[in-house]
Amino acid sequence: MKAITANKRKILNDPIYGFTTIPNELIFDLIEHPYYQRLRRISQLGLTYLVYPGAYHTRFHHALGAMHLMQNAIKTLQSKGHEITEDEEQAVLIAILLHDIGHGPFSHALEHSIVNGINHEHISMMIMDKLNEEFDGKLSLAIQIFQNKYPKIFLHQLISSQLDVDRLDYLKRDSFYSGVSEGVINSDRIISMFNVSNGELVVDAKAIYSIEKFIIARRLMYWQVYLHKAVLSAEFSLVEVLKRAKTLVQNGTDLFSTSALMAFLKNDYCLDDFNTNTELLELFCQLDDFDIMTSIKEWTRHSDKVLSVLSQKIIQRKLLKIELQDSEFNPSYIEDLQNKAAQIYEVSPQECRHLVFTNKIDNKAYNPKKDKINLLYKDGSIVDIAEAADQLNISVLAKTVTKHFLCYPKECVV
Repeated sequence: MKAITANKRKILNDPIYGFTTIPNELIFDLIEHPYYQRLRRISQLGLTYLVYPGAYHTRFHHALGAMHLMQNAIKTLQSKGHEITEDEEQAVLIAILLHDIGHGPFSHALEHSIVNGINHEHISMMIMDKLNEEFDGKLSLAIQIFQNKYPKIFLHQLISSQLDVDRLDYLKRDSFYSGVSEGVINSDRIISMFNVSNGELVVDAKAIYSIEKFIIARRLMYWQVYLHKAVLSAEFSLVEVLKRAKTLVQNGTDLFSTSALMAFLKNDYCLDDFNTNTELLELFCQLDDFDIMTSIKEWTRHSDKVLSVLSQKIIQRKLLKIELQDSEFNPSYIEDLQNKAAQIYEVSPQECRHLVFTNKIDNKAYNPKKDKINLLYKDGSIVDIAEAADQLNISVLAKTVTKHFLCYPKECVV
């Protein structure tokens, strides 16, 4: 690789891994780019800090950590005789560094509220294409690998699979910052067992118990952190706040907002708009958590009762009550709560759909129908972890668990 210049030879101190390095000049320049620096202002776990006060870490932290693990994974595979060229190494490091660059404020809130049919993967790909233009095509190989269009499939699997460095970092990092020890995994052990067979990523069979622990940790972290009841209440309330704000703005109501957020409140943008309007991506890249929270703070005093009540509940952490159950909620029960909320806040039952709402969540720790986690035995045989596991029945964890939830103001049941 090209020798790195002195002013770009940076060492970072990561609270999880200790000292980590920026491997080359191109990656340094990508990290310095405003698109990437924006990730400092995008929380990794949305509003989870309302439940776990330490969970204030960002997508910036996570992406750098994932890149560090990718460096270790590459060294492991090279030491086992698998060829990864300098160009491929740089490309796969760039791909993992940028894998989350398209996340919007609070990570997923925009995907469910003020943009239509657009997820962070779409935006990430658009940003990578734009950066590739700015960097004279130097990201082309990284994009190929990111899109799984490169012959060495295992390079893509290191970025996106059921046992990728993305998951290895976020489980360990989210566990550290939330203080939930159930998510602790031995990422060093797992990475040291990485291997390649028939061009695909596998794990040496002696790591079977570490992989079992990884799958169980992921399941527990989903129920205890990512899908925690209060977290769901907070984050779906945030979605409803943005939906209400969008409705008000489009009906001509005067509403405070940052200019970037206002553009998305005023317009119903979809994926085609991003493809045809080059300025829209730039506008999206101006959005971060600060736009949302600054606006919500102002909305606490707005004359619209629904908007102000929801905003106050988020800012003051007076969250909506939430119920979870295995089946759908009775429509009459929901309607009764909406009518009660309408009386309490003196708004229409229709408007109360922002205050009383239902949805569902799914938790699936391992999906054997997708890219499997395959174990490589000494005789060269390959066995899926769900079939090989003997301590715990991983096939049980492969079943999807669905929970329905209902949120409503606590005042409705006083």
